[in-house]
Amino acid sequence: MTRSVDQVNAALYDVRRMPYGLARSTAAAAEVERVEAEGPDGARAYALFVLVESFVWGGEVTKAYLPFTKMLRWWDEHPEHFDAEDAHSLFWSFKWMVGHLMEFPTVPAAQIERTLDDMARRYALAGNGTNAVALERFEWARERGGADVEDAYRAWVATPRDEYSQCEACEPGDRAAYLFETGRHEEGIRLLEQVLQGSPSCATEPGDMLSHLQLAYLEVGDAEAAARTHRRGVRHLDTGVSMTGPKGRHVEFLARTGNASRALRLLAEHQTFLTEADSPGDRLGFLTSVSVATGVLRAEHADAPLALRDVPATTVAELDDWARREATGLARAFDERNGTTAASERLRAAWDHGTRSLPVDLSVLSAAPEPVVGAPAGPTVRGADVADDRAAVLSSDGPAPSPTGDVPGADLARTALGADDAGHATDEPTDAEGLLRLADEVTREDPVRAAQLLRRASALLEAAGHLDRAGFALAEAAQLAAVEGDDEGAAPAFVHALALVRAGGVAPRFVGPVVRAYARLEAGRGEVTGALAQLQRTLDDLDAPVPDASDQAPRAADLVERDSAADERERRDLRDTRARLLATAGELDAAATLAEAVAEEFARAGQVADAAHAFWLAGRSRSEAGADADAVDLLESAMEGFAIVHDRDARTMVANELVATLRRLGREQDAAAVGAGLSG
Repeated sequence: MTRSVDQVNAALYDVRRMPYGLARSTAAAAEVERVEAEGPDGARAYALFVLVESFVWGGEVTKAYLPFTKMLRWWDEHPEHFDAEDAHSLFWSFKWMVGHLMEFPTVPAAQIERTLDDMARRYALAGNGTNAVALERFEWARERGGADVEDAYRAWVATPRDEYSQCEACEPGDRAAYLFETGRHEEGIRLLEQVLQGSPSCATEPGDMLSHLQLAYLEVGDAEAAARTHRRGVRHLDTGVSMTGPKGRHVEFLARTGNASRALRLLAEHQTFLTEADSPGDRLGFLTSVSVATGVLRAEHADAPLALRDVPATTVAELDDWARREATGLARAFDERNGTTAASERLRAAWDHGTRSLPVDLSVLSAAPEPVVGAPAGPTVRGADVADDRAAVLSSDGPAPSPTGDVPGADLARTALGADDAGHATDEPTDAEGLLRLADEVTREDPVRAAQLLRRASALLEAAGHLDRAGFALAEAAQLAAVEGDDEGAAPAFVHALALVRAGGVAPRFVGPVVRAYARLEAGRGEVTGALAQLQRTLDDLDAPVPDASDQAPRAADLVERDSAADERERRDLRDTRARLLATAGELDAAATLAEAVAEEFARAGQVADAAHAFWLAGRSRSEAGADADAVDLLESAMEGFAIVHDRDARTMVANELVATLRRLGREQDAAAVGAGLSG
């Protein structure tokens, strides 16, 4: 039976709620296929737009052109089937198509100009404003590097905004990027500082503008503002879209500010963009930033080892040579298409400009040696009380770990956007209790200051013999430092915090959350040996016989049962974390085997969401080990679990991997069914 327009629109609404990726695109394609076959005609325009949108933002730009062309043809033949929202979507997506044509050097310049002219003609016929057309003409002039670039920029800025203009969050960033590119750093900084006061937000902002702004502060020599902007920008890199350019600019920033180890870690994390990106233009942008970074790092770290999957380079020097060759080849391809030398000139200018550096201190906690844990010098409090009081910040009750072992640190540290902008009080407490209270008050506004306050409080508590409280305060400081990117300061702080809580007699089930927070940090650094040892020690402590308590008051049976259940839950969580560390270390078979066993334990305990995450890890590990056939059932189990707990986003992310796995196995029909099932 043919569905009504409302029924199709409801299904498409569900598709648009899904995270971008293969599963969403597959679901959108299934809806288009069904509407084209069964109707109703009144839903076709919207279905095609949802598919275009899914491809554009899901990393499959080239696939968007066919449904976009269909949507244009449908408009020409049956405008009566477009309501006002459909028409707006058509003209809005025109901007995506024109802009992305420029990102592919294989698209001839004549085709781009014809498309631009067609866009202008169609906008005029529809009575639309011309701001979007002026923007695309400026971008094309900028791409080619002609003498008319500045005139095109001024024409765009002078054209009144209309309903098809860039969103209010994106336009200032686009303007500032050009100002920075042409050396007008102060003007661009003023523009973005004003805009950022209003907390702009969209799919790519404020992450994109912050990535430009941090480099502009570097150019004008403002190290403090550069550090503040970098920290804020890092929090906006994971938005659900690729953010290739911003991630590359953060690598460049770290290299040019003397933060070599951070630059190399971030590069390793985003190394996929070295060989794959949404478009050749995006890849060239990433390679440009990376080659600037490697050029700077090469001076003192030429022989630093790198672990890259798909790039024939094992040191910084080798990567620098490779990245420059690749970037040069891409730039030449764009020059051949454009009929100018602008792309190559921009690349050489970036290399020359990138030699300018400015030391920027991004540390949160000093990496100086910690005091040796000694015997208590004063009264202590029971570990369980401390755990209930402060260790909740390190618990796993928030978002469950991803299959890579990472948990969004901002959830643990309660950070907020723009937190670096707060000023510091001049009269701070000198006692531990006052420092702890102040840390609680400023954590959201200034997590860096909060971490430093917590560390000072920890030192005072340790000196007074309150080892358990000192350990938890230091662990919270370490987590805040980790969120702010100070892995070098956070790692030793976590280790010392663990020594403190153990010396303070804290029960293993309360030590576990600190161990798991430390493990997440080390997984991100790719250094899992120490974390595995801490995990095993805590598991051994959980399994150790309970000390003789014959001289103590008997405990109620319900308390004993509660503690036993809590121990079992912590044991499951620690084993789950161990599986994630093994996956990080590349021990994929062992990781998958353990993760599957833990998933079943979670399921028996009624922890459905945790079971789903563990099945997801097992499936991904099997897939990465080349056992796609074994991964299918595990990924399907993960999807079922997320469906039970109504975690739509996680279910869709697993579906992305399941679709890719089924396609590799040649099971296209099954892959399509996964997408159709999500939209149904």
